[in-house]
Amino acid sequence: MNLLNKNRREFLKTGLSMGAAALFTTSSARAAGFGAYPGMPAAPQPSAAPAAAPSRVALTNGDSRTDNIFRALKSLEKEIAQSIGNRRVIIKPNNVSTSNQLASTHADALIGILEFLKSIGKLDNAIIAESTAMGSAMQGFENFGYIKVAEKYKVELVDIDQSEYITIMGFNQSDARPYPVRVSSMLTNQRDNFIISACMLKTHDRAVATMSIKNIVFGAPLKLQTPGSRGFANDKAILHGGGAHGISINLAMLTPLLHPSLAVIDGFEGMEGRGPIGGTRVDHRVCVVSTDYLAADTVGAHLMGIDPMDIGYLNYLASTNVGQTDLSKMEILGEPVEKLAKKYNLGDSIERQLEWKTPAKVTFAT
Repeated sequence: MNLLNKNRREFLKTGLSMGAAALFTTSSARAAGFGAYPGMPAAPQPSAAPAAAPSRVALTNGDSRTDNIFRALKSLEKEIAQSIGNRRVIIKPNNVSTSNQLASTHADALIGILEFLKSIGKLDNAIIAESTAMGSAMQGFENFGYIKVAEKYKVELVDIDQSEYITIMGFNQSDARPYPVRVSSMLTNQRDNFIISACMLKTHDRAVATMSIKNIVFGAPLKLQTPGSRGFANDKAILHGGGAHGISINLAMLTPLLHPSLAVIDGFEGMEGRGPIGGTRVDHRVCVVSTDYLAADTVGAHLMGIDPMDIGYLNYLASTNVGQTDLSKMEILGEPVEKLAKKYNLGDSIERQLEWKTPAKVTFAT
């Protein structure tokens, strides 16, 4: 039965306009003080530019990772400072591994962000928070030099897996059923928190590419120790959705609830091939920054030589009002995108990743 293919775009558009909270949030757990929907804060919607104005995207390139990031942020200084307001800044790196530096946010990228926050007087109470795909966040903090950075800038390092959470629902394409997923409440609470997605340009073996959106949506689910065992229940696995349809739908449907306030995509060293962990290095030396996270990821895709409409979740989100996917409706601050673009190798599983474009096979329980 081709249920998932029938009116899929209209389904996604309607569902997203209703808001992810109404569709996914079922209960709160260890979380309090939030808004009308259980477990969801009364947060502003995405901080993309108004429809009448072009989304502003800063694009820098150069021989210093830290300087690229700092310059990109400074070009949007007023916009970012106003958006932060009195909110606490949470920097969410992308440490999918605790040992592979190429797959993980570099300490020099964090320095660029922290120096910028210091320059605009927004460093107080800032934290660096992560939930790694494997291993503990603290292992990654130590291995990648975050501890020294945190000490220098007097910011706190937080293991998201130890934080409060709410329970939402994730979708699995194999049986078209929802499954409970525990996600960090700090990443859903944009009323009080300004969330910076400090990510990279990387190919992804299930979703084509991973940038600012995926870093937040897939960084939010927790890994919690299973009572009575040494193992962990990793809720991130649920959001992979059982295939190309499931992962694309989960990413698109959860973006209104889980998204960055600011996208900082470090492309100084990109990853191609078998990303997000086992790929190879691309010497790219670029950085993308925007308060419109969808515009930032769109520019990032073009920089990798990827049509953003071939990335399932970006394709779905393009039909919503959460951000901009049309380059002609963006104000690019810096070099033209095409001048800095490279062609990334998408790896040997790309055909499987593009199966979201075809009808899904669903087996319904009887």
